[in-house]
Amino acid sequence: MKRLAVCGGRVIDPATATDHITDLFIHGDKIVALGEKPSGFEIDETIDARNTVVCPGLVDISARLGEPGTEQKGTIASEARAAALGGITTLCCLPDTDPVIDEPATVEFIKRRSRDANQARVLPLGALTRGLQGEQLSEMSALYQEGCPAMAQANGVIRDTRVLLRAMQYAASLDIPIILRPQDPWLAGKGCMHEGAIATQLGLPGVPAIAETVAIGQIMALARQARVRVHFSKISSRFSLPLIEQAKSEGLRVTADVSINQLYLTEDDVLGFNSQCHVVPPLRSRHDREALRQALASGLLDIICSDHWPHETDAKLAPFPSTEPGISSFDTYFSLLYGLIEQGIIGWTQLIRLASARPADILSIEAGSLAIGQPADISIFDPTVEWQVSPETMFSSGVNTPFSGRRLLGRVRCTLINGQVQEAT
Repeated sequence: MKRLAVCGGRVIDPATATDHITDLFIHGDKIVALGEKPSGFEIDETIDARNTVVCPGLVDISARLGEPGTEQKGTIASEARAAALGGITTLCCLPDTDPVIDEPATVEFIKRRSRDANQARVLPLGALTRGLQGEQLSEMSALYQEGCPAMAQANGVIRDTRVLLRAMQYAASLDIPIILRPQDPWLAGKGCMHEGAIATQLGLPGVPAIAETVAIGQIMALARQARVRVHFSKISSRFSLPLIEQAKSEGLRVTADVSINQLYLTEDDVLGFNSQCHVVPPLRSRHDREALRQALASGLLDIICSDHWPHETDAKLAPFPSTEPGISSFDTYFSLLYGLIEQGIIGWTQLIRLASARPADILSIEAGSLAIGQPADISIFDPTVEWQVSPETMFSSGVNTPFSGRRLLGRVRCTLINGQVQEAT
């Protein structure tokens, strides 16, 4: 097995309270030492990490890859490579694939494709209900045993609250976390952007913030009854934050994430019918964005996710309401994360906790740490590199991004997954 040394980088690991310039030593797929080289350790390869940040590989709790079902948008191989080159070593794909991830065979297919790609590790999220139809419970136990770390409903609606309660009770009996994107389907209606003055100006149907808060209130009441682990996915409204704070203060087993895109973009970016900013949930006001940033800084929100959703070019060319929602986020993810540090919103240790250690903890997976004996999943990030976002500088098959043309600071130099170096060639 190869013996690898990562030398001279600023090693930051919240899990071990590490933040200083030092060396890291890897034997095969495991971390074996931090600081001094082990006695008798013969180095086969050295990575010069001077002027970089060396941290645990990022863990992304919410992404879509295209495969299976919409391979024209991306494949597991293409998107896992883009994730790895963006510093992500483990990612969760949502269950709204085709077929839906509600059978162990589909889980095994995705895991096999991930192994064959030999890039970022892909963990399928199991469907909470069969076919995501919201009517019958999925075989959560079988999906969990096959390798799904959590169950999710993606954008599928569960109209019958009795079904949702039973799903929570079933998940609680197995101690499986469930991931829900809170949105009341009747209040949201056919909305395609935030309900407000700009939606009125553009003549577009809006999604009110109350669609999110009403759903959170309902989920909280059911979770209180079921005693289940609930993770709220992609919070977008400032009015949701006091509800999450209340749930946590009550001792409910509640966590929440926010998309990196919600921390930068707002409804203003939709002006001109910019379909690259058509996302679910919609981009909201500047006040919402600032409140979400403050909630990260205070520790109320637990995770930042990429919400990666690649599309082919044609998917964004129709009139705004008819375009497919989503942003290709893997390529810009780490640079935008670093931007939060540059703007003084959070520090390095908190950032890595939000994007690596905490999601690993919530999913109960072995990741997010540089402790001795842990998998050698490592991101090496160069904060001095300035680059311009364009189709030519992106690795994802989907180049649908509103950040195209922007110059961003900081980029991943290379990523190690199970001790194997992944870098652009």
